Amino acid sequence: MSEPGARGPGRADGQDLTGSLLVATPLTGDVFERAVVLVLHHDADGAHGLILNRPMDARVEAVLPQWQPFVTAPGVLFRGGPVGPDTAMGLVSVPGHDPHDPPLGTQLLFGGIGLVDLDAPAPLVVPELGAFRIFVGYSGWAPGQVESELRRGAWYVVPREPRDPFHEDVAGLWREVLLRQRSSMAFVTTWTDVPETN
Repeated sequence: MSEPGARGPGRADGQDLTGSLLVATPLTGDVFERAVVLVLHHDADGAHGLILNRPMDARVEAVLPQWQPFVTAPGVLFRGGPVGPDTAMGLVSVPGHDPHDPPLGTQLLFGGIGLVDLDAPAPLVVPELGAFRIFVGYSGWAPGQVESELRRGAWYVVPREPRDPFHEDVAGLWREVLLRQRSSMAFVTTWTDVPETN
């Protein structure tokens, strides 16, 4: 699957956003302020994804102790979004694997990225994984909702780079993603909610 090109706010273009990043603009609401969302699935029935840059204060062992030794640093749970706060999803990188023959306990989605069955025995699954994080809750949009938010200018749509979903500098991800775009998006990194300093 080819990577989608960067698109500015307000341009849904009727395209499948699966595998892209939604990057919050100054018009995005508080829940998603400065969020970077990896879109896991998008079609006529809606979209869902995970916020990549919302680490929580809780370590993975607080809810899923068998997975703690295997998660990618910083070893904490991530807030995937406001929907389904009682659910957990394991996002994994499985580089170079045949998408038609996924590793045990995993579902490959795109570009070596997939989901792992958190009920599977960890020692049997982890040898195949390149990176792994666990998210509590997810971000979801009803049919037409994400397109409406794009038209309103609430998101930038940009291509994903391989290291984004498991980036070491979680706090700096929003800024880094915008700065690498060769467009006016980079200027948004200087935005604050204090008008005098914009």
